This record gives sequence, structure tokens and C-alpha cells, in this order.
Amino acid sequence: MSDRELAEGLNQRLRDVVLMLRRVSADQPITSQQLSVLGSLENGPRRMTELAAEHGVRLPTMTAQINRLERDGLITRGRDGADARVVTAGLTATGRDRLAAGRERRIGILAERLAHLTEEERAAVAEALPALGKLFGTP
Repeated sequence: MSDRELAEGLNQRLRDVVLMLRRVSADQPITSQQLSVLGSLENGPRRMTELAAEHGVRLPTMTAQINRLERDGLITRGRDGADARVVTAGLTATGRDRLAAGRERRIGILAERLAHLTEEERAAVAEALPALGKLFGTP
């Protein structure tokens, strides 16, 4: 299989995963995109510009997302200690709870689906995880 064919197959499977996870979140009070932003704040407050870059959106789009999350009590805005002009966003306790619940729901669905695979298929998925981490630049 060529690199191009492998990339096309991976692209399709990634799309399948994203759509499946969106369907899982469809009846939830928070969208999958909002859940993703909350996940970006899990390790502490972040600059709005960093969040926009990480999520591949423009700053006004991220600002609108943060506005909704703040309105719902899931994040708070702050200022950067080194530069008071810089706006940051951080999780509230409610936001942390909502993130944990959303993550648990997603992991539960994935675990359910993995349970339907054979041992060999599950081993193949497990073996692919380090390569996927390297591919996407995550540990």
C-alpha cells in the first residue's frame, strides 16, 4: 500500500471516528467542539490565541466559543500575569465535571465497540497507538 493510499484510508477512518463521537455527544448539553476546548484547558488556563491556534480556528471563532462556555459557567476568563492585555480562559469546577462526564461517555462508547473486536483486532489497535501518537505529534 502506498503512502497516499494509507493516508486516504486513515483519513476515512478518522472521519468515521469523529462522526461517531459527535453522534454520541448529540444529545448532550455540550457539543463535541466545546468538550474539546474544555480538554485544552484541563492542565490550566490558556491564552485565547493559543486555543484558537490549537483548534485551527480564528480568534473571533474561539472567542464566541469561550463566550458560550463562560455563559454556561464552564470556564472563567482571566488575565495573563506577565501581560495584563492577554486574556486567558480556565476551567471552573463545573467545567471540569462536564469534561470528565463527556470523556467518560466517549471512553465508554469506545470500550463497548472495542469489546466487539477479536483479540487479534484489539491487539492490532493497541499496537497502532504508539505509531498514531508519533504521527500526530503526541506522546
